[in-house]
Amino acid sequence: MKLINAKQSQMIAKTIIWITSIIVVSLLFVIIGYILFKGLPTLSWQFLTESPKSMGREGGILPTIISTLMVTAVAILVATPFGVGTAFYLTEFTRETKVTRIIRFSAESLAAIPSIVYGLFGFIFFVIYLKLGWSVLSGGLTMAVMILPTIIRTSEEAILSVPVKYREVSYSLGGTKWQTIVGAVLPSAFPGITTGIILGIGRCVAETAAVILTAGSALRMPDSLFSPARTMAVHFYILAREGISMERAYGTASLLILIILVINVGANMLVNKFVAKSR
Repeated sequence: MKLINAKQSQMIAKTIIWITSIIVVSLLFVIIGYILFKGLPTLSWQFLTESPKSMGREGGILPTIISTLMVTAVAILVATPFGVGTAFYLTEFTRETKVTRIIRFSAESLAAIPSIVYGLFGFIFFVIYLKLGWSVLSGGLTMAVMILPTIIRTSEEAILSVPVKYREVSYSLGGTKWQTIVGAVLPSAFPGITTGIILGIGRCVAETAAVILTAGSALRMPDSLFSPARTMAVHFYILAREGISMERAYGTASLLILIILVINVGANMLVNKFVAKSR
């Protein structure tokens, strides 16, 4: 029996990788294409600017758009400083010790917890114990805890990828630890840190279980951080689950996809512009 040589095995492996990649990309385009095909005809100016009527059977989804932006903003504003700060502490201000291993293990464990458990935690702690009620603030704080591991891990990897010589040059010029981090490490790690934040935004926008238990599902426009709110993902879930209006459910899902696409493209453009200026 003739054995497969190295060149043939490499060709087979490359073919398998290409086939699996094409299948994955095709599935992505099929899912997104189907949702956009069903939902784009529903999108209109009235749909985007009016409030829901008849439990969502008529009207638009403006309150859910505002609620989504508010919950996401609270989560990112809270999680980003803690996540990036923790990553810098683990990489720049301490050596590998038992404490750092515990922090990393905790972050990895938090990342593996199901979203419904986060929702239950947020409901018990923020809604009941802290008496924040079903509100934008409760939902945002719960989502901040939920996306914190993602920001920590991606930021840590981005910081570790910065060449050591950048730090050495900064120290040789008389820079302090803080000046080295701000002037040399942070600009180089910025694209990776931004990627983690974008992933966090995407998870906030698309989350349902944790948000419905903490922010609620009120259809009215939130007028403060203490108002109950219904995000777009929750609205889509309720419309589809209860059979209220599949047409508007697809429209909401399509808008969610478009928003996430705009966020990703916009963030990538900003990062590329920042990298081009820093060179």
